[in-house]
Amino acid sequence: MSWIGLDRLEWESPWMLLLLLALPWIWYFLFQKSERTTNALQYPSLNRIKRQNNWKIKYYQLLNYFRLLAIALFILALARPRWVLKEEKINAEGIAIFLAMDLSSSMLSQDFDPNRLEVSKLVAMDFISKRPYDRIGLTAFSGEGFTQCPLTTDHEALNGLLAELKCGFLEDGTAIGMGLASAINRLKEDSAKSKIIILLTDGVNNAGEISPQLAAELAKTYQIKIYSIGVGTIGEAYSPIGRSQHGEYVFGMAPVTIDEGLLHQISTATGGKYYRAVNVEKLKEIYTEIDRLEKTKIEVRYVKRYEEEFRFFLLAGLIILCLEWLLKFTKLKILSEYV
Repeated sequence: MSWIGLDRLEWESPWMLLLLLALPWIWYFLFQKSERTTNALQYPSLNRIKRQNNWKIKYYQLLNYFRLLAIALFILALARPRWVLKEEKINAEGIAIFLAMDLSSSMLSQDFDPNRLEVSKLVAMDFISKRPYDRIGLTAFSGEGFTQCPLTTDHEALNGLLAELKCGFLEDGTAIGMGLASAINRLKEDSAKSKIIILLTDGVNNAGEISPQLAAELAKTYQIKIYSIGVGTIGEAYSPIGRSQHGEYVFGMAPVTIDEGLLHQISTATGGKYYRAVNVEKLKEIYTEIDRLEKTKIEVRYVKRYEEEFRFFLLAGLIILCLEWLLKFTKLKILSEYV
C-alpha cells in the first residue's frame, strides 16, 4: 500500500469510522478486566505477589495494546479504504493535417526577423501545440517535394523535424505542385473525416513535374482542403540574389513576387482559403483563423477506477491479533511463571 497521494484515498463506508469513537470505552473495559485478573491471583509469598503483579500488569497491558490496535485496524477495513484512479478517456474526431512548407532560397529573405523560414517554423510549431489530438504531417519543397514527417500525434518528434528544415538541401526552385502532391499522397487514403493541407510559400511555381492546378484537382478528388499562405512583404525585401564563389548566399534588395492568383485558385477549388502574410503578426493571425475554422470534435470523459486497500488493514489486524494470542498462550506466559 502506498502512502503517497493521500488526497486520492476514499472510504466506501465512511460511517464505519464512527466505531473508532468506541475505542476509549473498549480500552477502559480491557484495562479493568486485566486489573481484576491480576488482583484475583493468589500467591504464597508477598514478595512474589509483588513481583508477579508488576509483571502481570505490564503483560496484560501489552496484550491490550495489541488487541486495541487490531480492533482499530478491523474498523478501518470495514470502512473499505480505496485509492481513486482517475482515467481520462478522450474520443476525438481528429483532423489529418499536412503542413507543406517552401524551402526555396527566397525563404531566407529578411523582411521577417530573422528570416521568413525561421519565423514560419516557429508559428507552425505554435499552431501544432494547439492541436494536441490531431495527426499532423510535414512535407517540404523547393525544386522538388519530399515528406519530412508522416502523419503523427507525436508532436514533439514532429516539431523536432520541423526545426531541422533548412534551405539548400534540395535543388533550388519553387515546385508548389510537387509539394502538394507529396502531401496528397499521404492524405488520400486516410480515414479522417476532415483532411487539410496548409501550404506556405513565398514565390511563383517554377519547377516540378506536377502543376499546382493538377495537384488541386487531385486534392478535390480526395476531399482534401488546401489553405494557402503567401508569406512576404509588399514591394522589395532583402533576399538571396545569388551565390558567391564559396557557395554562400549573396543578399540584395529584390522584388517580392507571389503568385496570389494561383494560390487563391487552388484554395478556392478545394474549399479552402488563401491568405497573405505581410508580417509576423499577420502570419500568426492566419494560423489562428485556420485553427478556428478547422476545429476537432473532442469528447472527454472521466472514468473513476478504484484500487481496494481494505485487505491491507484486515491482514495487519489479523497479524496483530495472532501475535497477541501467541504472546498470551506461549512465550510470555511461560516466562511469567519464573518471575
